[in-house]
Order: sequence, then structure tokens, then C-alpha cells
Amino acid sequence: FFWYSFIYHSGYCLETRAEVPIKNIERELICPICKELFTHPLILPCQHSVCHKCVRELLMINHEDSFDAGSECSLPGSPRSRVPSPSMERLDRLVRSGGSRGSVTPRVTTIPCPGCQHDIDLGERGISMLFRNFTLESIVERYRQAARAAVAIMCNICKPPQQQEATKSCMDCKASYCNECFKLHHPWGTPKAQHEYVGPTTNFRPKVLMCPEHEMEKVNMYCEVCKRPVCHLCKLGGSHANHKVTSMSSAYKILKEKLAKSIHYLISKEDQVRTQITELEQLINQTEENGQLAERRANEHFERLFETLQERKSEMLRSIEQSRNRRLDQLKGQVEEYQGMLENSGLVGYAQEVLKETDQSCFVQTAKQLHVRIQKATESLRTFHPAADPCFDEFVLDTSREETLLKEMCFGGVPDPPLIDLSNSRVYNEASICWRLSDDHLPTDHHVLEYRRWDGEDNGVWRATDRVYGPSTVVSDLEPDSRYSFRVRSCRNSMFSPYSPEVNFHTPPAPAFGFLFSDKCGFSTERLILNKRRDSVESVAGMAFLLAAERVQTGSYIGLDYIIGDTGISQGRHYWAFKVEPYSYMVKVGVASDTKLLEWFHNPRDTSSPRYDHDSGHDSGSEDACYELSQPFTLLTLGMGKLFIPKASSSSSVSTANAASGDPGSRMLPMPQRLGVCLDYEACRVYFYDADTMRCLYERQVDCSGTMYPAFGLMGSGKVQLEEFIATKRLTF
Repeated sequence: FFWYSFIYHSGYCLETRAEVPIKNIERELICPICKELFTHPLILPCQHSVCHKCVRELLMINHEDSFDAGSECSLPGSPRSRVPSPSMERLDRLVRSGGSRGSVTPRVTTIPCPGCQHDIDLGERGISMLFRNFTLESIVERYRQAARAAVAIMCNICKPPQQQEATKSCMDCKASYCNECFKLHHPWGTPKAQHEYVGPTTNFRPKVLMCPEHEMEKVNMYCEVCKRPVCHLCKLGGSHANHKVTSMSSAYKILKEKLAKSIHYLISKEDQVRTQITELEQLINQTEENGQLAERRANEHFERLFETLQERKSEMLRSIEQSRNRRLDQLKGQVEEYQGMLENSGLVGYAQEVLKETDQSCFVQTAKQLHVRIQKATESLRTFHPAADPCFDEFVLDTSREETLLKEMCFGGVPDPPLIDLSNSRVYNEASICWRLSDDHLPTDHHVLEYRRWDGEDNGVWRATDRVYGPSTVVSDLEPDSRYSFRVRSCRNSMFSPYSPEVNFHTPPAPAFGFLFSDKCGFSTERLILNKRRDSVESVAGMAFLLAAERVQTGSYIGLDYIIGDTGISQGRHYWAFKVEPYSYMVKVGVASDTKLLEWFHNPRDTSSPRYDHDSGHDSGSEDACYELSQPFTLLTLGMGKLFIPKASSSSSVSTANAASGDPGSRMLPMPQRLGVCLDYEACRVYFYDADTMRCLYERQVDCSGTMYPAFGLMGSGKVQLEEFIATKRLTF
């Protein structure tokens, strides 16, 4: 059975002209939870699809709660064919209304995706926020029709016994018709003649995809951030208000082209795929053969061990038996000897008979030897000592060492190397290195992290940390402004994995300076939001701003809101790093003296003019002005995904050659993901770095006559997040 297929991928369809055997795509139509054909599949945010009922069951705490009135169980092996399934509309109503009395009520909103194992948070709306995968439903229905090709779909209008086989199905009427009934109910010149009809089917999906958050709205846009269709209300005031969206037609065209190119590429590589399948089949055969060979060798090794143990066992039992027989003979002989000392028996009885001899010469001849024996028996009686030791201590074995060696025998092979997690690793004068374990799911005993300095006196000799029993560790006492390489390996049963790929970090030019944002000095609660840890600050427009903006003929922002660190610098070299969110309108970062801060925070401002503050940087020309050497502050401007290098004066040094030119575009750089600031108090100089590459972006002289503080100014929407290491160091202190 061949058909013009709709290729299912990530919730989107692409009509192709390639004829595909329907049976070849069966595994793509199986739900990963119930292992059956999809029934009302839903698209998860990770783009994997799961049956509607399977998602509901994942949300239940107890297995008994997975049954609703008239619903069916979708667990593996559940009798779907025996229990009728409710309509999709009824299920949606139950979920959206929270369920009626006696119905199933979801207890949790987070489920693990069975495809990628990521946690999916469905939020308060639960299943109702998920789209139905109508494309996949259509493909499954076509598969079912192919499977029951012998059973025809009958016309819904004809009545038995004249009921005819259906030739068309109307998607608007949601009914199937034979040719005569279709012409009768869809006459030319009527609105019904414009209805959409397809081949005979029992799957009537809605013609228009509706928004799950706004049930009465059609989806007409595509969110490029969340990778899902949205309606205009989602963009205007919903959860996608600040996201980049595109029209549905544009998204359809782009995704269709991408999918078509991907399919064309796979088709063009069919020979390569077949070659790789052949190689995989050979690997399967080799794996089977090598596994059997490993089993035989393991049996041989253990048989040799058993033989050796059996030989040693037999030898030891033989020695024990010989020693036991020897000791028994000795003890039994001693018993017989002592029994002879008893009256009327043995030696004493014999001596008593000798005493009856009256012939002197005969008595003397016998008594001499007998007297010697009697004396020996008497001496033995006085100094009694057993002829043999009943203990067998010399045959007691201590096999603890051998048992330990046997237990430490490794059968799991060499563990896979871990991978250093660059996104969570940070290097200052101390390095916090994190790594991800391999996916072999076998536990490891410990890890060893090694590091070396590339430009040090030790010529790059690797140094190892102590054993680490977790997925991270801290390396202390790193040299400033140096390049370090790190690698890690795992150990299991005394066997080490290969080293992870080396990763390189550049340490900052000074030790890390720990501080938090100050909520006391000049902090504006109306326009700045400070989190509880005081390591993140966000700028929002408040009522005071709106009232002030009413007095000026401008729609732009009219002032900076400053916030500083809670710790000052009065000596030494210090470095700190932070992240400015790319969507920020304008953020100024740098350092300022205590005297300048007092001036900023306490001098009255004329908010009726957008050019009231020379230092605010707002349309005042200060961005293009050359700073004087005596300035007690330095602020660098970032905003709208860009970093702006000030015009270089004679005392300034800029990393880009064009920064000193008058062209503003040449002084505009992409905003780094992380920005670092280094203040050399004694040298009266401040440096700005790309914290990921430690490339110096800008430096200049600053007046350090007072106590200097990390300073930040925000205008409009914006957010600054301190590095976790910087904040943690301060919180620990």
C-alpha cells in the first residue's frame, strides 16, 4: 500500500511526492509510553509527542487515580479495545474545568518527557496548554486504514441494505459519503459546494488550530523563542509579549523549506546510509561473537581459579587428616600407657606378679628392667603432659586479602570519561570546575581533576587534586592573568577512565572581589527590583517615571537609576564579573568614588529635562566626550545587545584599533555574555574585560582618592546578574 505521505517531524507536516510504504514508518507512530499507536497525540514543549491519556496518567500520583468515569487506562498492556474512550472534547473540558466530582484531578504539573527525559513544566493550565498534533493524527489514521484495508468505510447517509461504500469524506460536515450522496448534499452553487473533502476517513480534525491559552482565538503567528504557534493575544499581553514572533505563513515557508532540504539530504545520502547500516550489522555480529568469546574466556579464567582452589583445598584437607591421625595415635598410646599404671592391669599387674617370684636370681634378672619402667611411669605421672596438641591453629586460613582481591575484580570495564561543563565552570584566583558524568549509568568510586599552567615555571606539569566524590571541586591558589588547562577522569573498581577533553581557562588579572548589591545607599525601590540574595537587580518603569515623563515632550527615558556594591575598595587589585541581559535598554557599569556617589544620590535633579545630568550618559554628549584624568568614576555603556567604547583620550587604551576614530560604528562591539571589571587602586586604573576570553576591551585612568565602589546605572528595562562565585564569596564572608 503506497500513498502520498505527510512526513511527521516536530509537530509540522510536509507533503511530499515520494511514495512511502506505510508499514515502514510504523515505529514513528508508536507512543513511547503505552507502546501503542498514538491516540489524540499532544506536542510537548520539547517537540516530542505523547498520547493525551498517557500525559494525564503521568500527572497522577497513584495508579488508581488514572481512571476517570468512562476513560481508559493507557499503561502498557491496558485493554484499550475493551474500554470505550471518551471524546477528546469531553477530556479537554474535564481538564480545563479541574474535573468533576469523582473525576481525575492532576496533582502535579511537571512530567518527564519519555523521549528526551527532560522535565516538562505544564504550569497551572496543565494539559490544556498543549497543542494536539493533528498531522500525526492524520498519519496514524492513514496507517490504521492501511491496516484494515479489507474493511471499507461506509457512507453515513445510505441506509442498509442499500448502504454504499464511501468514496469521499467531508471535513466540514465530518461525515463520509458515496458519490451519489455527496452530490446530493453538496450541490453546485451552494456554500456546501466549497466544503473541503478528502478520501474516506474516520479522522475529522478541526480545520483551524486554536490557541490553547485563548480558546476562542486562532493561532496566526509563530514564536521563534518558544518554537510554537501563538495567537495575537499571546503576543500583545501574554507569556510571549517580549518574544520575537513571525507570521504563520513565513514560519510555514521557512520550516517547510528546512524540512524539505533535510529530507532531500537524507534521500541523497541513501547509499551512505545503507553502507552505515551494513557496518552496523557487522558490528552487531562482531559484538555477538566477541561477547561469546568473552564468556568463554571468563569461564576459562574462573575454571582455572576453581581448579587452583580445589587443588589447594584437597592438599590442605589431606594435611589436616594426616596431622589428626598422627595426634590420635600419640594420644591413644599415652592412654594405653596410663592404663597400665592401674592396679591389676598392665605394668602394675605385671610388677605384682614379679613380686611373687621366690627365686632370687630369677627375680633380680627380671626386676632390674621392670624397675626402670616403673620409674619412668612414676616420672610421667608427676610431670603429666599430653603427647599431642588437640588444636589445629596452624591450619586456620586468613583469606581476607584474597577475598578483597576477588571482590575488587572489575567486570564492568573501563568507565567512560566525564565531560567538563563549561557553562557551570568558573575560574578566578580559585577555579570551580564542574563536569557531567557519562551515560553508562554505572556508579563511579571517585574522580581526579588535573590542571596545569601553560605559562608557568613548571613547564605545564600536570597537578592532581585529591579524590573527588562528587561532580565538582574547587582548585585554589591559581596565579593571576595565566592560562590553565583542566582535565578529569573517573575511577571505578581501581580502573581509571580516559581523560576528558582538555578545557582552557584564563584567570583574571586580580583576585576575585566579593560583594552584593547595596539596598541602602541610593537604591530606588520604585524603579529597581532587587532579589532576596541581592545578587541580581532589574530595572522597571514605575509610576514616578510616568509622572516625570509627562512634563517633557519626549517619549524616551530621562534618567539613570544607580546601584552600587555593598563593599568598597581602598587598596590592591580586585576583579569582579557579571552578566547584563541582552534585552537591556541601557546599562552603565564601572567604578565610582564615595564622593561622586554622594553627589549622584543626594543632589537634586531637574527631571523636566532629558539632558539634566552630564554623567547620566543620556543624550548629553558624554558618550563622545574625552574624560579628564581627574574624574573619580568610570562607566562603560551597554545596551540593546551592544557595548559602546568611549572615545580614547591620550591616557586611555582601547583594545580595538578603530576605537579612537570618530565613527560611532567602529566603537560599537557585540555585548559579551559576561563582563569583567578590574580595578588597580594603587595604579589608579580600571580595566574592562570579556570575562569568557579575558580579552581587554577598554581601560583608562581613574581618580582613586577615596573609597571606590562597583557602580551600576540602569535606564529603562534591564537586568544585571552578579557571577555566582562573586556573590557566594560575599555571602560566605
